[in-house]
Amino acid sequence: MSDITATRSAAIALAEERQAMHEGYVFLDEKCLLLAGAMLHELRRFDAAHGRLRTLQSLAAAALAAALKRHGLQGLQCYPASPQEAVTLQVQQRLLLNVTLQEGKVAHEAVATAEPAYISPEAEDCRAAFLAFTQQLMMMAAMSGNLMRLYREYRRSVRRVRALQDVLLPELDGEINEIETQLEELERDELLGARWQPAGRA
Repeated sequence: MSDITATRSAAIALAEERQAMHEGYVFLDEKCLLLAGAMLHELRRFDAAHGRLRTLQSLAAAALAAALKRHGLQGLQCYPASPQEAVTLQVQQRLLLNVTLQEGKVAHEAVATAEPAYISPEAEDCRAAFLAFTQQLMMMAAMSGNLMRLYREYRRSVRRVRALQDVLLPELDGEINEIETQLEELERDELLGARWQPAGRA
């Protein structure tokens, strides 16, 4: 039972509130669809990048086996690796429905590398293969973050849509129906009272 006094102005105010709430529901419902589409797009990109990562992983494993065969474990451990500062991840950000999406791009910088005591094509190929593998991981980290942020916003929006659809809008519809029913009863009582009023009485 609503505590709102049954008046025509109250019914109008509730109807306007319901209209605004319904518009919010429509917006959130469309937002969920857009977020789901963005997640599917990002997931396809991630799957493609993961396929590329598996290829690079296989190449790196083969290069490592060849380098170990050429240098042995101790010799390969002494072989200088690529400096960490030679590769940086440049991140560009954009907003999609208030969700921050990042695009990672690997940048190379010319950095002096220690000269190995014994240079071999196998060791150089191994270093290049693991560098490419690491670069792919860096770019996929940005994709993974995008998926997590999109999913978190999607779940939040879905909860709001369900709250509006299953709780708030039905409650408001019930209050509006209750007030309209009371107003109809009042109007009917007024008509009946006017009909049975004695003639000539003011």
